[in-house]
Amino acid sequence: MQQKSVKAIMVKGAHNVCVGAHTISWNEDQVLVRVERGGICGSDIHYFQHGKAGMSVLKSPMVLGHEFVGVIEQAPQQSGLSAGQRVAINPSQPCQQCDICRSGKQNLCRSMRFMGSAQFFPHVNGGFAQHVVVSPQQCVPYAEQADAKVIAFAEPLAVCIHAIKQAGNLTGKRVLVTGAGPIGCLVIAAALGSGATEVIATDISARCRALAMEMGAAAAHDPRDESIATTWTANGGSFDVCFEASGAAAAIASLVAYTHPGGIIVQLGMGAAEVNYPVGPLLVKEVQLRGSFRFIDEFATAVRWLESGKINPLPLLSAEFDMDDATAALELASDKERAAKVQLVF
Repeated sequence: MQQKSVKAIMVKGAHNVCVGAHTISWNEDQVLVRVERGGICGSDIHYFQHGKAGMSVLKSPMVLGHEFVGVIEQAPQQSGLSAGQRVAINPSQPCQQCDICRSGKQNLCRSMRFMGSAQFFPHVNGGFAQHVVVSPQQCVPYAEQADAKVIAFAEPLAVCIHAIKQAGNLTGKRVLVTGAGPIGCLVIAAALGSGATEVIATDISARCRALAMEMGAAAAHDPRDESIATTWTANGGSFDVCFEASGAAAAIASLVAYTHPGGIIVQLGMGAAEVNYPVGPLLVKEVQLRGSFRFIDEFATAVRWLESGKINPLPLLSAEFDMDDATAALELASDKERAAKVQLVF
């Protein structure tokens, strides 16, 4: 067993983040990775602002971060990995033993140990540190010439590719995406990359609507515009597939009316735990409501899409901060009117 003291970004409670010493240890079966950079996610912001993310409440200090890339420093001899390789790190650690994992639904594993999550205690530390220790299976190598700031979008893009897969074949489909934050914008790009004919976006933020257009949306509207409902509900609904990426109760409830009879709604935005939902119209239009949570093998797909340039996420990169300025980075990332995705450099 080897040990190393590294600097890490740790959250201790609401608005209590520090950059300090953190000890990591690893054995010969694990991989030591020097972290290059990582993106701040909504869950990181919730831990920073509230000391919790959903039902996951901090009980002890935890290293943040699950969107990160790095360079291998040590790897097991038989792993196929080697020192110097640049890798994206899949933060998912399913048990691989339960019936759910064995059925191929590892994203739904009830024992999932997701990096940077306080769901279990002891908490699972994340990747916002100078070095991290991971399993060989979590490492996805990428081309030396690829830009680390691009590949650092692999985790959120994997979430979006999984949502696209949940929707089925998008070829020739007209698509609506509600919520044009980083996830919604990546859904726009992924839907177009998967054959959608047209993608329309909504968001209450003018800045987010502008980003949606940069990411390929044919149009982006303020959902408070009353003329939208009149236009989009005509003839039973305008869209073949709708992706709800905001988590806002009003957006969730609106989509049945906007969806064409026989169409599909994919819910991937997290926000309101309960909403008043138009079940009657859902039934008589035979609209299918499908949940989408995290990802399975889509992480490797996301790395390949980013590596090849199939999707360019850089319009979403608002700022880069040194790890020592983590508090300022989290504060900026928390402000939807000023930032989409903020990355930390280690």
